[in-house]
Amino acid sequence: MDQFLFFLVAFLAVASAVYFVFARNPLYAILSLIVTMFSIAGMYILLNAQFLAIIQIIVYAGAIMVLFLYILMMLNLNKEDESKKGNTLKFVGVFTAGLLLIGVLGVFRGVQDNHIVVENVDKGVGLTKNLGRLLFNEYVLPFELASILILAGIVGAVLIGKKDL
Repeated sequence: MDQFLFFLVAFLAVASAVYFVFARNPLYAILSLIVTMFSIAGMYILLNAQFLAIIQIIVYAGAIMVLFLYILMMLNLNKEDESKKGNTLKFVGVFTAGLLLIGVLGVFRGVQDNHIVVENVDKGVGLTKNLGRLLFNEYVLPFELASILILAGIVGAVLIGKKDL
């Protein structure tokens, strides 16, 4: 069941990424990229890496995609710009997609059987509880020094941005 769900989420990620490449409307392209980022976060969850999934959603699907949408609104792209593109870019896209297809077929040809050995797998590798335990026990000093450095950067940015004290 987990393998079927993983392949379903992976297919959704690949399909939305392909739609991103071939979409005519830039807004729909960015929305399909957001779907791709959420699908990748779903794959991280299925691989028991919850922390990476949360970071994927917060950083990429949240902040970076909002930035892309903001830039898209600021650029105000018109349809006249799309007709100026030549056939060279389309040829390069088809060529690289063909190379990718050859690589994927080579990988599938090299796979002998579908069995995965799960005897020596640590079930708690990707859990945030273990990451927090490691971060606040063994690496507490570098963590606190990094937080002081970030706090100093924030205070410096406020002081530079403020006109008068």
